[in-house]
Amino acid sequence: MNATLANLERGDAHRQIAERHLPGGASTSTRIYPMIGRPLYLEKADGPYLFDLDGNQYIDYHNAAGASFLGHNHPGMKAAIQQSLEMGFFCHYDSVAHARLADLISQLVPSAEMVRFCSSGSEATSAALRLSRAVTGRKRFLKFEGHYHGQQDWAFFNADSTLGRAGNDGEVTVVHESAGVPDELDAFVTVIPWNDPEAFLGAIRRHPGEFAAIFMEPVMFNAGCILPDLDFIRMVREEATRDGAVLVFDEVLSGFRMGPGGGQEYVGVTPDLTCLSKALGAGMPIAAIAGNKKVMAGLGPVGKTVVSTTYTGHLIAVMGAIAALEEIAKPDFYPQLLARADQLYSGINEILGRRGIKAVCQGLGARFGIFFGIEETPIMHFRKVVEKFDSEMDKKFVRRAFERKLYFRDPGRRIVPIHHGFTAAHAEAVIAETLDRLDDVFAGF
Repeated sequence: MNATLANLERGDAHRQIAERHLPGGASTSTRIYPMIGRPLYLEKADGPYLFDLDGNQYIDYHNAAGASFLGHNHPGMKAAIQQSLEMGFFCHYDSVAHARLADLISQLVPSAEMVRFCSSGSEATSAALRLSRAVTGRKRFLKFEGHYHGQQDWAFFNADSTLGRAGNDGEVTVVHESAGVPDELDAFVTVIPWNDPEAFLGAIRRHPGEFAAIFMEPVMFNAGCILPDLDFIRMVREEATRDGAVLVFDEVLSGFRMGPGGGQEYVGVTPDLTCLSKALGAGMPIAAIAGNKKVMAGLGPVGKTVVSTTYTGHLIAVMGAIAALEEIAKPDFYPQLLARADQLYSGINEILGRRGIKAVCQGLGARFGIFFGIEETPIMHFRKVVEKFDSEMDKKFVRRAFERKLYFRDPGRRIVPIHHGFTAAHAEAVIAETLDRLDDVFAGF
């Protein structure tokens, strides 16, 4: 093992215990950190910092895959969670807190006339598709290449591990992101490139009246941070309305990230349905679908579409989410967040340029990607990123950053960058310290 990684003995020993009953010693596969061959087992997390079993302290640029938007152990959320414990931390019952959270979401998110809670982003996207199929009477849905909508069988296609083949008509062959997904489901999805008007219009014309839903990330954070073509997004909105398809924005990653209205506020387009999670609960296991009254009326008990689980709207998660949204609604929250974004992203790009490294950092709000092998901006096309992205440089960066106690998520088996991020707890001094360490990381890179 590299000498700079030697202080991991307790974690290495714990792996042997964890492997007794956890496959690979991890509770999920994506928590494996390939460079050390196991998860980074934590003892605690606080603010922008992670503390592992060996006493190492890292500045966190993973942020629980973007969920810990306010930082770890946020005092306001902690107080709200404690209050929920004193109330009996019940689930499968409603309270005044549930209506309060729905009201807060509707105040912040343009599409949110009505709200239905879920427990995860994958649950929310599943519910959105079921609801879209119910209200339209259609089965097929359209997704964009490189966009990620959860790990359920119907959605786990063409995300970030393998490039599908592009046909002459602009459609992309369906690629499964996991074993165990039945081939029969391929018939219900059409995959096309994002920000490609010709491919989109061709798909709509070939499948008139067939799409129950058009799904997209309004900002493509799944591939680091690929920016939207605003004219394209507006065209999709117009064509969805004309065709009668439900336009669904998957804002599990983009929601609240750069402003209170998230990606839809940024692009200036209001979808019919929005899927929210991650920053919504700022670390609490909660999600939601939010949309206009006409479509949301398809949900039971008003309509016939069932979206309900035992843990939906668990009191602990609901009250934690209320505290999180009350925090981001403060007038100084986003000015401070966006100032830190500019400090970090401009700082990284200054270092890359000064060190002569062929790479660029592109971010929006509190999430960003580092695109090794690419220098041209703005970055707006998935296939161009796949063509030029240097994954070996990316892995080298993650390793060297880890050695300098900066925790960036290892991308694993990907053909595009993974998204990184910072939190509201990353103060100016923390960003400055990060940039000092990154200067060392890139020295002689």
